[in-house]
Amino acid sequence: MRGEKKEFNQDLADELKRMAEVDQIAAYIPQGEYKEMTESEWQSFKDSVFTTHQKRIEEVFNEFGFVGYDVVGKEGSSNFWVMVQHSDHNPEFQKEVLKKMKVEVDKGNTDSRNYGLLVDRVKLNTGQAQVYGTQVSYNMEVCQAFPKNLGDSINVNKRRKEIGLEPLENYLNDMAKMNFEMNKEHYSKKGVMEPKLYKTE
Repeated sequence: MRGEKKEFNQDLADELKRMAEVDQIAAYIPQGEYKEMTESEWQSFKDSVFTTHQKRIEEVFNEFGFVGYDVVGKEGSSNFWVMVQHSDHNPEFQKEVLKKMKVEVDKGNTDSRNYGLLVDRVKLNTGQAQVYGTQVSYNMEVCQAFPKNLGDSINVNKRRKEIGLEPLENYLNDMAKMNFEMNKEHYSKKGVMEPKLYKTE
């Protein structure tokens, strides 16, 4: 019942871990056997993973609300969150989860940084400016990351600090380095030997 202490659920934690492993395969560039797939096969694999997972996590959400550390541990809570992140085809569901996630953040029962990432995802998916600048695009000519549609950029680092995120410039530089590693071939053809980074404190 609501208000009672929730019990730890190992079976659910294990299930979320298995789901998250597949989710991460679909969220990344094709590796191993998946490299053999055509572009359309890969796309339909990704879509089916994210859609199937969203249906299951919706069932979990309806039963438990946003699952925090008390129910599935730190890893389990993070695994649940990442699959909500990837439910972009259903922003209404993401919005519902976000409300319940805020309650758990305020109790210290889930990661406030993950909350910031979901806030931004929901904002962009519903046509609004993001708050924390966590969702990025890349200038593929020079390998530089930049935030998509960011509102009030002057105070963004103050907002990021409040939920435990590093300064935006550091984050964008990390994302650019990752993008460079993933697209080395593309950049070497353009004569780009390193990502273009922002100045940091």
